[in-house]
Amino acid sequence: MSTLQWGGRFGAAPDAQLLAFGSSLDEDLILAPFDLECSRGHVEALRGGRIVSEAQAAQLTSALEAVGLEIRDGAFANFARKQTFEDVHGAIDARVREIAGAAGELLHAGRSRNDQVATTLLLYAIDRAQAGAKHAHDIAAALIARAQKELELGTVVAGCTHRQPAQAVLLAFLLVAWSEPFLRSVGRFAGVGRAARASCPLGSAALAGSSLPLDRRQAARALGFTLPSRNALDAIGNRDVALDLGHAFVRTLVDASRIAEELIAWSAPAYGYVRLGDAASTGSSLMPQKRNPDPFELVRAHAARSIGAYAGALGTLCGLAPSYQRDLQETKSATIAIAEDGVAVLDAFERALAAVSFHRERMARAAAAGYTVATDVADALISAGVTARAAHALVGAAVAQAELDGRALDASDLAQLAVKAGIESLQAPLDARASIDAKQTHGSTSPDEVRSQIEAVSAELASLARQLA
Repeated sequence: MSTLQWGGRFGAAPDAQLLAFGSSLDEDLILAPFDLECSRGHVEALRGGRIVSEAQAAQLTSALEAVGLEIRDGAFANFARKQTFEDVHGAIDARVREIAGAAGELLHAGRSRNDQVATTLLLYAIDRAQAGAKHAHDIAAALIARAQKELELGTVVAGCTHRQPAQAVLLAFLLVAWSEPFLRSVGRFAGVGRAARASCPLGSAALAGSSLPLDRRQAARALGFTLPSRNALDAIGNRDVALDLGHAFVRTLVDASRIAEELIAWSAPAYGYVRLGDAASTGSSLMPQKRNPDPFELVRAHAARSIGAYAGALGTLCGLAPSYQRDLQETKSATIAIAEDGVAVLDAFERALAAVSFHRERMARAAAAGYTVATDVADALISAGVTARAAHALVGAAVAQAELDGRALDASDLAQLAVKAGIESLQAPLDARASIDAKQTHGSTSPDEVRSQIEAVSAELASLARQLA
């Protein structure tokens, strides 16, 4: 049996090396379960259009079930590699023909690899979007659980901008902030799933539809799509969902990378805010003392690599006319690479997060350093009637003098500022905890606001968990 699904119009076999160059088999074997589902849907289209008899449909369905068992136990991958098929789609078709005999010759009736690949890729995107959403949800949930604990402990830390101490915040506040992007990622992944289910390309054939009376609505229903695609030419070249899936993973990995960078810095002795447990640390082959945060460093690297793969997919697509071109094989490969890597990276990130412990006393000392209460003093002046610009200048000068004196801002500075501002007295927070408690705005780092944030995120997580179940 030929491993090719084409060749009748050719007088000679293709160059073996060029055929191997064009093969995507190793990359898309992971699509086998989804291509199998696509073929089951096509059997329904053939049955509904009375292109195959009920007996033939039953033979095809039975053969596909047998191939499904082989996919699960690894026998199919061995078969496909041994036969050197061009792709997984042709390998499944060939195996069905071996099992079903004459009925197997009808499986590809009215179907092109163009609509087959487009449909299979959508089924894959639905599955991997669900996996991405689950990981993003679980990471957010883990961060919120840590936030609840740190709120109860009242842990404070220096919130930074430009890597410089800015204002004291609750560690719980920071952990809630870390959780928010992952909640947004759950929404992105859910959007991918909705878009993927909206329209089924199967039955679009090569680009113009089919002369056979395929029951496309039955195929769409069988595969869980809302409707058959509206325009065959658009359907076979449309890779919007593949790009959306890649984008959802890239955005999630970027968010994980940003947190990883923070934790890498915090684990260094210069900060000493966190310790990464033995289960998630590595050492040096030369330096006995080393404790390296490798999982978080690799999260950064994988995020960058995924960005490159996504840019490559976009770059490939932008040069193609709106139809099927073989270049789309590379877009498929990029989508698979991003999604598979994304699932693995998010799993590793979640595991590494669980191994992080906080040095709360070190955090508290740092939160009080660096004049993090300066803004609170300026706010107190504004509340007393001083203009914002004048308050900023007065407090800036007080900080400069305190730095020269080698001390923190204290009550004597408040007294001098009152005199310079022409007010009777000035009361303002002079320690990290008082600064945090003074915050009044919605969404701030005050304990009551952080408690409300945790409650709101927890409720959203519970709702999302029900949707993902």
